[in-house]
Amino acid sequence: MQEKQSGLRGWIRTIADTAVIVLIVLAAKTAIAEPFYVPSGSMERTLLIGDELLAMKYPYGYSSASFPAFFVFPNTQRVFAALPKRGDVVVFRWPGDRSRIWVKRVIGLPGDRIGVSHGQVRIDGEPVAIEPAGAGAMETEGGGTIAAARFIETLPGGHEHPIFGEFDDMPDVVVPPGHLFVMGDNRDNSADSRVPVRAGGVGLLPVEDLVGRVDAIVGSWDLAVKNRPIQDWPTGFRLSRFFTSVH
Repeated sequence: MQEKQSGLRGWIRTIADTAVIVLIVLAAKTAIAEPFYVPSGSMERTLLIGDELLAMKYPYGYSSASFPAFFVFPNTQRVFAALPKRGDVVVFRWPGDRSRIWVKRVIGLPGDRIGVSHGQVRIDGEPVAIEPAGAGAMETEGGGTIAAARFIETLPGGHEHPIFGEFDDMPDVVVPPGHLFVMGDNRDNSADSRVPVRAGGVGLLPVEDLVGRVDAIVGSWDLAVKNRPIQDWPTGFRLSRFFTSVH
């Protein structure tokens, strides 16, 4: 009898210890950081298909969107709220289905008037600086590459980042309070704030849907190697991208 009670206490202790560990992990993923996988090329060349990124939760405060991705709750107001800066790469819950996590770059803040003419962004009527930077190789979801025009865009405040694509046009829109205008760096392959939610885009993103800021890539694997023999798959690890910062 005593042995049975001792065994039962051991099982209870194991379950309690496991529960504590799970709660600590969930708390860390809610309050500090959470990893996410990049499945598409909408943020090339900054983020590549197969990158594993780390989204920091605390820079913009917390809302129901801050819970780990598999928890989906109705929208709530943010606490300890702070707006992103122009140029921040952000992870957010897609307004069309909050169980889905997307990543884009912040271009416009509340009150900004945003437009696009021949691929050049305008903010409050002023064209954003953009310089040609030759051609680059754009990845496809199937693991191949295609050539694309590459540019360096400089947002107000001096934030520089590379982009792909050209010749897009969009009439001016004013970003309302509590919203952001976000775009993918791969402008010809990104359903972002230029596209309404009903058409599969982001529309004007509510700040309550923000999950966090992307500061680093923690790992990366080239999907192109999946078409090669399995013994070659380890060659797909992009070691040069491991633990690199995101700008």
